[in-house]
Amino acid sequence: MDFALHTASVNLLSWSPPETGCLLAAGSSDGAISVLEFKDANWNHTTFAAHPLGVNSVSWAPALGPGALFAAQPTTTSSTTPNQTSTPQRRLASGGSDNLVKIRDWDAAEGWRETVALPGHSDWVRDVAWSPTPLTRTYLASASQDHTVRIWTTTQPGSGDANAWSATVLQFEAVCWRVSWSLSGNVLAVSTGDNRVSLGKGGLGGGWETFKVLDG
Repeated sequence: MDFALHTASVNLLSWSPPETGCLLAAGSSDGAISVLEFKDANWNHTTFAAHPLGVNSVSWAPALGPGALFAAQPTTTSSTTPNQTSTPQRRLASGGSDNLVKIRDWDAAEGWRETVALPGHSDWVRDVAWSPTPLTRTYLASASQDHTVRIWTTTQPGSGDANAWSATVLQFEAVCWRVSWSLSGNVLAVSTGDNRVSLGKGGLGGGWETFKVLDG
């Protein structure tokens, strides 16, 4: 089965967490993201403008938001914030050739709504990756041609305020192509244009440290 939803190259695909349904997101050089959903034995799709200069990467957030594992109730109550609901959420991050990281939430009335754009990179964002662990904070990594990886963190990923996010900047000697978290969410792998893969983790003092570099 083929889906002709884009007018330029499709650069990355990402399946959603199974708790949110059967969803496949695609980012394209035409500046759009398409989200296909398989439901009731049929495929449906939504396509929307994302980054005008092209979409290089897409990544799904964990189905549960920060603090959801500790929430006492299965849905949002007066004792939990909107980000602490244990109801599965549909949230996408994307990286583009406009040097931005953007986050979108699914809204039944509005569709895929952009909630925040995160500036900071000075060149194309080549990859984005959510940490898979929904603890008290959420972590999102972005890799760029500006030789940096940014690790974005917040307790309020649904907030429209970019100031709710803080970023740790990791400097590399070459273009950063891809980022990938371990399943436990505490180790980040970074591939770079000098044929290396670097493995890093958060330090006890709150910083970030590279503990292994693999030469290609």
